[in-house]
Amino acid sequence: MLLMKMAKECGADYVKFQKRDINTVYTQKFLDSPRESPWGTTQRHQKEGLELSIDQYQEIDDYSKSLGIPWFASCWDLKSLAEMEAFEPELHKIASPMVTNKSFVAEVAILGRKTLISCGGTGWQDIDWVVDTFLTAGCDFVLMHCVSEYPCPDEHVNLGMISTLQNKYKGAEIGYSNHSPGIESCVGAAYLVAKYIEVHITLDRSMYGSDQASSLERRGLELVVKYAKNANKIIGDGIRIIREAERQNMSKLRYWEEVR
Repeated sequence: MLLMKMAKECGADYVKFQKRDINTVYTQKFLDSPRESPWGTTQRHQKEGLELSIDQYQEIDDYSKSLGIPWFASCWDLKSLAEMEAFEPELHKIASPMVTNKSFVAEVAILGRKTLISCGGTGWQDIDWVVDTFLTAGCDFVLMHCVSEYPCPDEHVNLGMISTLQNKYKGAEIGYSNHSPGIESCVGAAYLVAKYIEVHITLDRSMYGSDQASSLERRGLELVVKYAKNANKIIGDGIRIIREAERQNMSKLRYWEEVR
């Protein structure tokens, strides 16, 4: 709830969660393997500790309505997708690892909700297939440039991929999913006209969690929202015009021309 409140106060448009059925996503062997965490000594303890229940998502849904910021979730299996769909979110999200799960991708497309699709670690053939699947289903989508490193060093961010995706998939909306620890790549993405920018957020990077190093604290989120939302004003429409203030200045500075 504190993260949702922070996102709202910083001017974010949405809050995104993640939903997994751990018995579907992980093997029994993996879940039984050791891992120290605040919830116990096995991977199962840690994964179960991180997952939110349906009752908790209902609390999230109620709070989002009172706070005035919509939420959605990135689902990793069909059971979770059905559970999240019951809340009738404005958006769905397909995480990079799920892009090659064709049956899952097809199910999301059939639902017809606008979907953010992360492209980290995914080849052109798979992205082509996803695009065709969503176009065939008539479902709106956003291709999110993403590098699946946590955190992602600046030299691997490769923001030029935003333009590459724009040129390859004409008419498609292109976004950016950030895993770098700073705000520079998010600002750059905004000026490359990314339609959606996704960032991980945290109250404090020193808190427990594997994503903390690639997450932004309050000040970072404030700056990303500020710069991203100001980008459209600065970019403008690209149409060459001479504004009245310019005309007045030129009439003073072009001493060789007659004053009109």
